[in-house]
Amino acid sequence: MAAIAVGVVFVASAIGGSATGPNIPTWYASIQKPWFNPPNYVFGPVWTILYLMLAFSFWRILRLPAYTPGKGRAIGWFAVQISLNALWSVAFFGFQSPEFGLGVIAALLIAIVGNMIAFMRLDRIAGWMFPPYLAWVAFASVLNLAIVQLN
Repeated sequence: MAAIAVGVVFVASAIGGSATGPNIPTWYASIQKPWFNPPNYVFGPVWTILYLMLAFSFWRILRLPAYTPGKGRAIGWFAVQISLNALWSVAFFGFQSPEFGLGVIAALLIAIVGNMIAFMRLDRIAGWMFPPYLAWVAFASVLNLAIVQLN
């Protein structure tokens, strides 16, 4: 189960990274960013920690007995939010579209809340891995909106 949890999160991370990495020194460097935009070196460590927390959280849900009420729904929420997580990087960086990214991140925020609630109902520890992720994505949403407004 741990390999599945880590694998799913790794794939999302790899998709996001492949869309993001090449565009940081080129397109992203050329656009206007707000004064509160963190330095680029902050994002890697923050996302590494958050992805580890997500994998741990997902593993805790996957290891529950198959007949656990709500487990399938919780896994569904996880699949939606981790897919939207990867899609945001593709939208914002890959397509170089802060506007598309803003739409994706709005859906991602909703999916994170749904996922957090679904996990909390099954495993409090798994659910409590989500508030830092939600806070970071909320901050990223404000940053994304500011970039849309500045460009």
